[in-house]
Amino acid sequence: MDPGEEISHAKKQKEYINMLSYCCDSEYGIPKRCTCGGRIIDEVRVKQEYDTLPGKRFFTCANYEADGFHYRQPWVIGVQEQIESLTKRLEEAEQLLNLMPSLKIQVETLEAEAKGLTRQVDRLTAEVYNLTVQVADLEKLCFE
Repeated sequence: MDPGEEISHAKKQKEYINMLSYCCDSEYGIPKRCTCGGRIIDEVRVKQEYDTLPGKRFFTCANYEADGFHYRQPWVIGVQEQIESLTKRLEEAEQLLNLMPSLKIQVETLEAEAKGLTRQVDRLTAEVYNLTVQVADLEKLCFE
């Protein structure tokens, strides 16, 4: 494959992957990018005679056209979804914080057990040394 074609192909793949992430991003919460890659702006609908909700806010693609390829989401829906997401994350963080005291007690217990085991290993090491000395003494007596 020609290096120029390869670079062109890689750029197209990158654009496609970016477009997929923009699609995923724009489907939930406050969108950051439109599926076309355009930036999202805060739009406030101007007061019109037939409008029942003057001043209604939207998250809208900067390149918005009513052709179905650009994104326009009511502001309320995006903010509500974002608040729900943040509330869920906050509840998960609170659960972790509630576990901290019991985890602290477990860590302290394990540290105490480790100290006890360290003392036991030191004692057993001293006994092995004493036994080694006794074996050396017995070997001297038996083989002399």
